[in-house]
Amino acid sequence: MIATQESFDPWAWRTSKAVLAPSQLASEASPATSVVWNVDLQQQLADHVAAAPTSAHSLALAASLLAQPPSESLQQQADRLRRGLVGDTVTYVVNRNLNFTNHCLQHCSFCAFRRDPGADGAYWHSFDTLQERAAEAAQLGATELCIQGGLNPEARLNGSALRYYQALLQALQQAAPGLHLHAFSPQELLFMAQQDQVPLQAVIDGLMASGLGSIPGTAAEVLDEAVRARLCPEKLTAREWCAVVLQVHRSGLRSTATLMAGHLETSRQRAGHLLTLVALQQVAWQHSQAGFSEFVLLPFIGAQAPAALRQRVGRDQPDRPAMLALTAQARLLLERWIVNHQPSWVKLTLAGATEALRWGCNDLGGTLMEESITSAAGALGGTAQSVAALRAAARSLQRPVRERTTLYGVVPACV
Repeated sequence: MIATQESFDPWAWRTSKAVLAPSQLASEASPATSVVWNVDLQQQLADHVAAAPTSAHSLALAASLLAQPPSESLQQQADRLRRGLVGDTVTYVVNRNLNFTNHCLQHCSFCAFRRDPGADGAYWHSFDTLQERAAEAAQLGATELCIQGGLNPEARLNGSALRYYQALLQALQQAAPGLHLHAFSPQELLFMAQQDQVPLQAVIDGLMASGLGSIPGTAAEVLDEAVRARLCPEKLTAREWCAVVLQVHRSGLRSTATLMAGHLETSRQRAGHLLTLVALQQVAWQHSQAGFSEFVLLPFIGAQAPAALRQRVGRDQPDRPAMLALTAQARLLLERWIVNHQPSWVKLTLAGATEALRWGCNDLGGTLMEESITSAAGALGGTAQSVAALRAAARSLQRPVRERTTLYGVVPACV
């Protein structure tokens, strides 16, 4: 039976048999086999996922898919599915990242962005500075501002964290009217609620009233508690992330979906993560709610990670063949449930992201203008891309290309 809003209760993962946590599923499913993925297995997976995405059978099949090595067959299957679902057109968005502060009270093991207040490199931009950058983005043709920052307990207005974030959105709207505000991860939303000791719904309602248009689905990392305990133990739990996303979608806001891969996780844990995304999307669709607009694979960058984590992972930059295979696997697993797939040119470089367009992706992401989180980790892809560079990347594959809005609509000027 398809997951419903009633059966999908992230807070009851430890006891519910309707929808189980990925770690629970891993103990119930049989080990992934080494069979070569084919059309028949793909159909079996699609059928099981449509009926019960978080069943043991679905996980066993998904884990088998995610254990497949890079191959021409895998690439061709994903590319063929991409073409059938969304066509050949490559899309991109003209946007600007605004990382308003790197002050953060958490200490995620992979993060080189965070700083303590007063430390070298610490910053907290004023509204005036952010307004200047927003206005500049609008002049450069941006249609979106992507706004995220560290968890700064000093970010308050009249004693309230929510009022500060509302004022931030309002200031950006004033500086750049009409730009879509894509802002605040599930972790940031939960942080606001905890800081003010108010219900999460009050935070969502307050931000929507101040112009919030959608949220980035970051802070998901891998939705497996065992991985999170080692990677980011201070971060919200997997079930908390799901609970926030369910409430965001229920409120009418769409979000992106992400997976940070290539560090401590197993193929089975990746499979559990992706199946959880499907279950969340099924809930949204069944209740005619907002859901996920896209899936973004975020390869792990370890160049500036602590030495112990770098040593355990064994590399500083993404294993491109492995990430391309995962790109294809995610396309095949997420199938019709999340049809827009985006690589990270910041992490893979633009050349790597262009190659990912052959492995199931249909979107190149945004211009960003000033990426600072991944670049702080030591990524080699740069901090900005021009529209010309993104369009040239798509055309190098003889694919049509067009600008899109945040939610994959047609930009009015392009009609």
